[in-house]
Amino acid sequence: MSKLNITLALATGLLVGAGLTLTQGVLAQRAKPVSAQASAEDLPYKDMRTFVEVLNRVKAEYVEPVSDDKLIENAIRGMISGLDPHSAYMDKEEFKEMNSVTSGKFGGLGIEVQMKDGLVFVVSPIDDTPAFKAGVKSGDYIAKINDEPVRGLSLQEAVTKMRGEPGSKVVLTILRQNSDKPLVLNLVRDEIKVASAKSRMLEKGYGYLRLSQFTGTLSKDALTELGKLQKKGELRGLILDLHDFIEKGTIVSIKGRDVAENRVFFATAGDVLSGKPIVVLVNGGSASAAEIVAGALQDSHRAVIAGTKTFGKGSVQTIMPISTDTAIKITTARYYTPSGRSIQAEGIEPDIKFSPVKISKADSDPFDAVREKEADLKGRLDNPNAKAPAIATDKSKDADTPVDPNAKSEDGKDNLVESDYELYEALNLLKGLSITKGY
Repeated sequence: MSKLNITLALATGLLVGAGLTLTQGVLAQRAKPVSAQASAEDLPYKDMRTFVEVLNRVKAEYVEPVSDDKLIENAIRGMISGLDPHSAYMDKEEFKEMNSVTSGKFGGLGIEVQMKDGLVFVVSPIDDTPAFKAGVKSGDYIAKINDEPVRGLSLQEAVTKMRGEPGSKVVLTILRQNSDKPLVLNLVRDEIKVASAKSRMLEKGYGYLRLSQFTGTLSKDALTELGKLQKKGELRGLILDLHDFIEKGTIVSIKGRDVAENRVFFATAGDVLSGKPIVVLVNGGSASAAEIVAGALQDSHRAVIAGTKTFGKGSVQTIMPISTDTAIKITTARYYTPSGRSIQAEGIEPDIKFSPVKISKADSDPFDAVREKEADLKGRLDNPNAKAPAIATDKSKDADTPVDPNAKSEDGKDNLVESDYELYEALNLLKGLSITKGY
């Protein structure tokens, strides 16, 4: 699992600031030397003269005095942020925060975000964080932060405004599809402790493993949770919100302009589930590292991918220090799945799509009491293999029985079909795969 662990560590990206991330995928921090010094004739003198002319005009004519440092920093920010949504310049404070959050603890709200249509787009809330508990959902747009409009702010500026000391309050105005008016949510910032994996048994023989964040300890944490499930009885299958159960073969390749830095990562032997079926649940909030793993499992035919199309974050960002306390983060490569598919702006199409539905209980059929079956017909033939009714035993609760939509899961949630319909469908799918494979 060591090589795979390296892949996940590369694939995770770094959480930014107050529990919010910039969905940046692979982040390698390195001082990357320029491959070849630009010669005098390579320098764009005409464009540089234009830049200097604009700089001088602003210094001389702007309504208020502006320092050279501020103008140069703004120019750098514009140059980098204009490349793509994931590239950015980081000043002293931003670079410090980027490095500090690698410990896995930080204060904030717990949202993975991206800038889209001039607003902050929620890719996914992190489990058990203030944002998650307040009801922030994947696909939400944050329009205001403490009554201040987000439009016009950079993503980093918006993230900074959502940061704060644990215990402090922040108000988010949320725009949600199919909601007739904005939602105003009052949140209390907290220290975000990233728990990368948690598990529970859904039914006898069928486990559920939830991965909320791809961190450097993901493999260890996931295997620990899987061990907990296996101690509760033999697993016949697993529903997975993404992990690394591939016996052999390519996991992901990374390709950029610098051919010397292209890399291919391979799985090592050791299928923890010994070939037992896996159903992977994905949705529009599955991004970056989650898509790498889903693509690898799909291409290797090791799992069935179910849900809705993923986010489509398939680019690699590299942190390049430009001084002792500042850096730039720029996109340097793209991910490719084992079959050579690029994830970028395409995402992963699930093998089985789950359309969003709202489930409610239907009234009972009034004709059920009088509707006849073959066994009720007068003069019908007997079944030659008929046996006396079996005495109920513990086997009547075996996982081969249909999913009881009103049953409580291990975590005490009532009515799985209503509380999490996708999980309910995934469990039925997993049971079918287990039966057909003979587990």
